[in-house]
Order: sequence, then structure tokens, then C-alpha cells
Amino acid sequence: MRKRFTAVALLFACTLGIGYAFWQHDLQYQKPAPVPSGHRPVALGSQIDLTGLPTGTRRPVLLHFFNPACPCSRFNLKHFLSLVRRYEKQVTFCAVVPPNADLAEAAALLDGRVQIVADTDRRWSRRCGVYASPQAVLIDADRSLYYRGNYNRNRYCTRKETSFAETALVALTNHQPAPVFDAAATTAYGCQLPQKSLEPKKAF
Repeated sequence: MRKRFTAVALLFACTLGIGYAFWQHDLQYQKPAPVPSGHRPVALGSQIDLTGLPTGTRRPVLLHFFNPACPCSRFNLKHFLSLVRRYEKQVTFCAVVPPNADLAEAAALLDGRVQIVADTDRRWSRRCGVYASPQAVLIDADRSLYYRGNYNRNRYCTRKETSFAETALVALTNHQPAPVFDAAATTAYGCQLPQKSLEPKKAF
């Protein structure tokens, strides 16, 4: 009787563990990220001050809001890096990470291909109206907000028809008006960004 009880208890514990792991890495990210209190939307077309970013020449910029500790940020790494390889001669890519993120880990995950800046005092997330990661913010050469939103409706970025950030990149680099997307593109999913100021970690 005791052995049977132990076996049932172990099975129950395993089931709970699997359920928690599924929630932790999948289920909780199927709902939109909570909009934090005090969030101020930033309208498309707004001028974005990029002072302090290593943007180099005056050309379009894609700010990739990335958290190496966020499963959703890791899900779309392959897709994001494919965009970098395809457009890096036309667009400046810069990853914006929470100030408490491990910068060495972020650089390794991003294959050393993009500049990384810490979002100290939520400077960049506030300026761009971002509150979750991963998010893409595309700014044109005139420093106007061209696109802000998801990379894809599918977290693994495998659905070509809902490849929102890529569609915006294609339009921008072809000097076309910004595409109009529905809420699937602009409703933030993923990991909510820290809402309190954090001390930045030292780089490398």
C-alpha cells in the first residue's frame, strides 16, 4: 500500500512539474504581455531621439528589444539573425537589453553581429513605447518611428504571411510607405520588461 501511495505521489509530482514547465516556457506567453500602469504609447511617425546609440551613418535603424533570459527572445533568435545578415548593409541593427542582463551572454546569443546597449533608466523603451521583449522598432533615416511591434505572430517566426518586422523592413528599404498591420502585429507578446530602474551589469 505504501509503495502504491509513493508511486502515485511521484507521478502526481512529475505531472505538476511538467505542467509548471509548460506554463513557464510556453503557455504564459500565448497571452499578450500585460500593459504596465503608466505606459505611454508612442505614435508611429513620432521623432525618436537616438542620441547615445552607436548608429553610425544616417540610415534606418532597427532596435531589437532583447532579453537573453526571456524564452521568447530566444525563440526568434534565428529569424532575427537572418534579418541582420540580409539587411545589415542597408540598416543599422542595435540590440537593447535590460540593464541587469548578462551582456556577455547577449553578445554570444546574437553571434557578435550587432551593437548592444543597456536600457538604463528605461531610456529606450520609454522613447519607443516598448514594454515587452522581443519587439522590433524600426526607425527611418529621418528618425521617424516607422514600425514597432512583433516579429511574427508565431513565436518561432516560421509563418511567412505574418512576418511583420520583415515586411516592414522590405517596405522601408524599398522606400515605400509603412505597411498597415492589424493588432496581431502591434499587441506585444513575450516577457514584460523591468518597470523599475535597475543597476546595469558590467560588460565582459
